[in-house]
Amino acid sequence: MTVTGEDGRKRCRWVGQGKDFYEAYHDAEWGVPVHDDRHHFEMLNLEGAQAGLSWETILKKRDNYKKLFNDFDPVTCAKMTDVKLEKLLTDPGIIRNRLKVYGVRKNALAFLKVQEEFGSFDAYVWAFVGGKPIDGRRKGMGDVPATTAESDALSKDLKKRGFTFVGSTIVYAYMQAAGLVNDHVADCFRYQPCKALGG
Repeated sequence: MTVTGEDGRKRCRWVGQGKDFYEAYHDAEWGVPVHDDRHHFEMLNLEGAQAGLSWETILKKRDNYKKLFNDFDPVTCAKMTDVKLEKLLTDPGIIRNRLKVYGVRKNALAFLKVQEEFGSFDAYVWAFVGGKPIDGRRKGMGDVPATTAESDALSKDLKKRGFTFVGSTIVYAYMQAAGLVNDHVADCFRYQPCKALGG
């Protein structure tokens, strides 16, 4: 269900207690509908970087990622050379996995093609949920799935378009982070505000 923070607010249990940076992310970002393409690109790549690791690990390195990948500007990331990417692989501020680091460039190239075809990545991705967030109406964390039919469909299409690290579980985590689905549990203080943002 929820955990109660020192401020008396009930939050989704995954936040835990005593982790200010985790609370801040949960309170300000997680589940809030994203409509900015740069932010979509950032979250898609950070969720991919998380594969096999914890989100806490990635969140702690987020500022380093943003610095090294030019604030996740897809145009800039698409132009990164092998030499540049190899240099990034020596930086302990990010996950030094070659496939993941090179995957940012690969995803940037695919991302730009989606923008060209649909006008924006935002228009493309929101079509998979009918243009508005799915209300999970979760009573507890045990009710939150790892994948859904929507994440399966989006994952399949992203792979077809050349994206990498976009399996259905990763994609569903991205959908939660980008507010395409509201998976705050019902008694979390952020559930109703995120629901209201979804219209």
